[in-house]
Amino acid sequence: MTEETTGERPHVIRHARGKRPQFYDTPGLDAAMSMIMVLANEMCVLRDRLDSAERVAKASGLDLAAGIETLQFDQDALEEREQRRQDFLQRLFYLQLKDADEAAKAQTEAAYNQTIADIAQQ
Repeated sequence: MTEETTGERPHVIRHARGKRPQFYDTPGLDAAMSMIMVLANEMCVLRDRLDSAERVAKASGLDLAAGIETLQFDQDALEEREQRRQDFLQRLFYLQLKDADEAAKAQTEAAYNQTIADIAQQ
């Protein structure tokens, strides 16, 4: 089976090219605002899904709250949740991961050796 037929998407790191616009003078505030917006988006989606589940359960005569309290997860469900959590964290820390990736690509052996030499001089 291919990724296309299984519904899985390949893991590809994509970054926008060029300088990001800055809206705030305080360092890191743009990144923090980006993270807040990702969290706000996730909260809206979560609330909509919870509302849908509650409505479906009520229409079916189910005690959803009691079912949630006694729910036991199998290994597949736990792994699925962890993957969803990791995807969320990737989106949440996107800008920091991009900056780290760019810094790693800019790092050269010559620059590293120069830093070591500079530290040794002190």
